[in-house]
Amino acid sequence: MVKMMKTVGFTDHLPISDAHSLQDFTAPVPVAKGHDLLVKVNATSVNPVDVGVRGGGHSHLNKPRGRGWDAVGEVVAIGNEVTLFEVGKRVYYAGAFKRSGSDSDYQLVDERIVGHAPKRLNDAQTAAMPLTTLTAWEALFEQLEINPEDKGTNRQHNILIINGAGGVGSIATQLAHWAGLHVIATASRPETIDWTLAHGADETVNHREDLVKQVRWAITTLIIFLS
Repeated sequence: MVKMMKTVGFTDHLPISDAHSLQDFTAPVPVAKGHDLLVKVNATSVNPVDVGVRGGGHSHLNKPRGRGWDAVGEVVAIGNEVTLFEVGKRVYYAGAFKRSGSDSDYQLVDERIVGHAPKRLNDAQTAAMPLTTLTAWEALFEQLEINPEDKGTNRQHNILIINGAGGVGSIATQLAHWAGLHVIATASRPETIDWTLAHGADETVNHREDLVKQVRWAITTLIIFLS
């Protein structure tokens, strides 16, 4: 007998205000093959890509498409080529466009885009991490080519993080601080300023005011202080 699972998806690209924009349906639990992990999903999060995929098309789908990107869960089965994970491991990841989404009881994901879930974060916290972390890491260390290991050189440089209290900004601030950079982040409200400073920003500037003037002042003050 085929084991079934519950999942959430869509057949039409409708605005979220429409009662039919998302649908509950059942599907067979997929079978892990090759490099696949079968993950029992514990938590997921919502990202802009989820909104874009659901609302960005026009055609009607004959078969519901499962939605969801980020996920955290437990490996319950592995394919015959898997070498990086074992059954029972807690993992997290951002999925792939070509596969069914994470808003399901179970999901197949290639082991090569999966990581061990952070031990100090619960499922809800971990589910919010994959895409924001990947985006921040790639921006800093791949696109800007900052060497995270060269902290001596990095301490001589400043970086401005826009939207320091946002999802990507919160992670980018922590990573930049960890890499040794002097981090200036934008924030305007008392609670977002406190959040940004607590996540590694050395100082904040108000994005509702003249950013160039504020950043120049911050850098000048730092140089005077260091000298």
